[in-house]
Amino acid sequence: MKRRYLIGGVIILAFILFGMRTFMRHITPYVSIAEARRVHKTVQVSGLLGVNKGTYDPQTHSLRFILTDKHGDSLLVTYRGVKPANFDNATSVVVIGKYDSGVFKAKKLLLKCPSKYKDRTL
Repeated sequence: MKRRYLIGGVIILAFILFGMRTFMRHITPYVSIAEARRVHKTVQVSGLLGVNKGTYDPQTHSLRFILTDKHGDSLLVTYRGVKPANFDNATSVVVIGKYDSGVFKAKKLLLKCPSKYKDRTL
């Protein structure tokens, strides 16, 4: 009976360790623009879009824009894919990708748009 519990415990522990390892590999940390330039792995960078919302080429499905963080650092971002419909209305953007050769190559964009639900004064 004890041997059965021991084998079951080892199997459960193996599943827990496998799950934790898989989970840790897929975590993408938030970093500043300065840190994104230093690390060479997939990260998330949050910032504001400039007045110029960037350029989009519908032929190649490529979007280029400047992202500025709260420290005033700027970063050129490129994204290959369909331009999100609400990109021009976005107030801030989170880009997920890697910094390479002077450009942040985003794989995903998370947009924050101004809310249409405003507080009403009573």
